[in-house]
Amino acid sequence: MDKQKQVLEVDEVSIRFSGDSGDGMQLSGSLFSDASALFGNGVSTFPDYPSEIRAPQGTIGGVSGFQLQIGSKKVYTPGDYCDVLVAMNPAALKANAKWLKPGATVIADSDTFNEKGLQRANYKTDDPVAELKLEDYHIVFAPITTLTKESLKETELDNKSILRSKNMFALGMVYYMFDRPLNFTEHFFEVKFKNRPRIVEANKKVLRDGYNYAGNVHAIPNTFKIPPATSIPKGTYRNINGNTATAWGLIAAAERANLPLFCGSYPITPATEILIELAKRKDLGVKTLQVEDEIAGICTAIGAAFAGNFAVTTTSGPGLSLKSEAIGLAVMTELPLVIVNVQRGGPSTGLPTKTEQSDLYQALYGRNGECPTVVVAASSPSNCFEWAFNASKIALEHMTPVILLTDGYIANGTEPWLIPSMKDYPEIHPPLVPEGTENFLPYERDPERLARRWAIPGQKGLEHRIGGLEKDYLKGSVSHDPINHQRMVDVRAEKVARVQDFIPEQEVIGEPEGDLLIVSWGGTYGHTYTAVHELQKEGKSISLCHISYINPLPKNLQDIFKRFKKILVCELNMGQMANYLRINFQEFTYLQYNKVQGLPFTLVELKEKFNQTLEGK
Repeated sequence: MDKQKQVLEVDEVSIRFSGDSGDGMQLSGSLFSDASALFGNGVSTFPDYPSEIRAPQGTIGGVSGFQLQIGSKKVYTPGDYCDVLVAMNPAALKANAKWLKPGATVIADSDTFNEKGLQRANYKTDDPVAELKLEDYHIVFAPITTLTKESLKETELDNKSILRSKNMFALGMVYYMFDRPLNFTEHFFEVKFKNRPRIVEANKKVLRDGYNYAGNVHAIPNTFKIPPATSIPKGTYRNINGNTATAWGLIAAAERANLPLFCGSYPITPATEILIELAKRKDLGVKTLQVEDEIAGICTAIGAAFAGNFAVTTTSGPGLSLKSEAIGLAVMTELPLVIVNVQRGGPSTGLPTKTEQSDLYQALYGRNGECPTVVVAASSPSNCFEWAFNASKIALEHMTPVILLTDGYIANGTEPWLIPSMKDYPEIHPPLVPEGTENFLPYERDPERLARRWAIPGQKGLEHRIGGLEKDYLKGSVSHDPINHQRMVDVRAEKVARVQDFIPEQEVIGEPEGDLLIVSWGGTYGHTYTAVHELQKEGKSISLCHISYINPLPKNLQDIFKRFKKILVCELNMGQMANYLRINFQEFTYLQYNKVQGLPFTLVELKEKFNQTLEGK
């Protein structure tokens, strides 16, 4: 090894893969994160897709990124700024220069830094390093395209396939820098292309050649050593993203309820992968129906619920808008239904591939009439499994629609997940009416939950009316009586409110009282937790209250708020949770920190805001 090279032992490090949307950066990042997770590192990832389906090649708008952080302990964020950036073209370098740590290393494909590439990325000069003020960074210009062609020239692959492999050459270089084993990725090739042995060998060769090139070239300034995590509980882990975890949580709930699972959905970014994952599981009795639009998706799910299935529908913000009338139908008929909303930037089509938390108002209030639903929110890629299960249990046992909020950040992001045993999960007991029940009244209620009973059609003696018109309090027949309507509105609201009796109390991370309480919800957890934890280590009087049960809120939330001098609500919208808390607990003053940029919070900005608030600025 060159004498100038150093092996840096660090606890955590961030890497960002970036290139054109066709350069395979998402795959490269996923393979590196999988290899690191299997090595034993803590991993958190953030895929950053362009909003355009196919922006012009080489332009800023077409840049696709994948950032991840690996550590010798559990990590909660993909990192703010990166230690290493892989830039496959000038646009990727320009778009990501602002995310470099001081002294970071950049691996760039020098073959793309020609006159045409610089023009497409709108550089003003022919010196990108000087123009972007990167003279103090370690810039490694490697002819990745040329070296990939040289590596595979003896193969029988066509030129397009060869060029498509240059991401593997770059990945090999990064594997060398971080001392990652190649065998995990080589096994991936063998499984992925098991019927195409030439592709398997080509990918293996170009990966190894990139690894060896990095080991031999003198331009690599240093390598990194990140030991496996030792504080993570023992067990069998896999790397999982939020969409997959959500799908599996729904399947687990169906198993514990002993019901068939039906999903009626229309594909929409970034929720489509939940439908895809469920469609793979016919072996577990899952039924999926890809329909012509969002309205059909939820209506087929409601029909499936009426027929005795555990029914779900999946969508994002624009689709939730279209589903709003049918959610009202599910509220009126009091059928169990889980609606998964993977939030994205809006309004309208907005930013389809970017993350946001701006659908909270819609989930709480976006329907006509007095139409309450239970609303819960997942907070990390892996715990989407837990929250899909929790949402399902509430829907099935309380006979009510439940909206589960995730978002693009945790839906596409990944982290290691300790695979649970299903025996550790509670059974789910929907209030099914046995055939032969005498004197059946469809809206007779459980006195604790106020849930009506669930009668499956086609059973003698259990015939009843269903539909969107107001129901008689017990019989379920159509009623226009004013007093009955008031009574039904009250009982539907009280049924949702009583869910509060079946959820745990809110926990506080840190001291139970102090100077500043940070309130967050949903996918901001990793960033708010890490920022609060770092300030706690500095001796600051700060705690975190991360809310996952949103409607109804936990019983003890008001008591928690009383014990802090200041409350700061952090969310990726313009203050929807803060205003919701003002409605429920008007006696408190809520400070706000909001961001609507299609990006998650950064630790730097959170810590700066927290310190300013503590100092009274």
